[in-house]
Parts: sequence; structure tokens; C-alpha cells
Amino acid sequence: MTNEKTLNKDELKNFTGSEHWYRINKTILCTDGAKYVAETGGAYWLLGEIALSQAFEKKVAAEEFQVWVLKVNPDQSATLKCEDGNGHIVFSKKIPWTDFPLPEITLWYSNNVIYLPSEH
Repeated sequence: MTNEKTLNKDELKNFTGSEHWYRINKTILCTDGAKYVAETGGAYWLLGEIALSQAFEKKVAAEEFQVWVLKVNPDQSATLKCEDGNGHIVFSKKIPWTDFPLPEITLWYSNNVIYLPSEH
């Protein structure tokens, strides 16, 4: 049995606003689009990384608005970066291996909610 990841970047543009919010932990929610990325792309770990950084990375938690970018390399390693919305990197983490199906994805975080930029 294989879990085929069929995430398509063009599909993500269809998420505008959100009808539902889903709890990641006690204080953080995600939207329909972010949940779709997690389910379809096998990336609940990505939402977890964003949520954990709010609790354990003071520079991240100090930013009211955050831009999270995951870039996957050809060797399936990746880099996860958090920017302040003005292009300044406040956090970066190397991911040794991932099977995330897209070469890059951007998620935003504000007001305790993780969402796709198109859902803003």
C-alpha cells in the first residue's frame, strides 16, 4: 500500500478564504488550504514545525506576521525558512530528507493561524 502524494501547485490557487479552521495544537489553527497541503502532500510535519517554532523560537514568536518557505532540493533534502514579511530571515532549519511533492511551498502565519497566501 502506498500513499501517493498528488499535490499540485495550481490546485492551491483555488483556496481563497477558508470556511473551516482546524486545530494544530492548543493555540494554533490552520485553514482549509493548509490542511489540504498537509493531507495531500503528506506534510502534517510541516504544520508541526511551524507550530513548534512559535513555542520554542523566541525570534519567530516575536514576529506578528510570518512567511514560511519550504524549498526541496533535488536530493530530497530541504530548507525551511521563516521570514518577517519584509524579506528578513528570522529562522532557518535544514531538513535532511523529505518526500514533499512540490519543489517549493509558501505558507503564512498570523493571529495563530497557518494559511496559504491565496487565503489571505
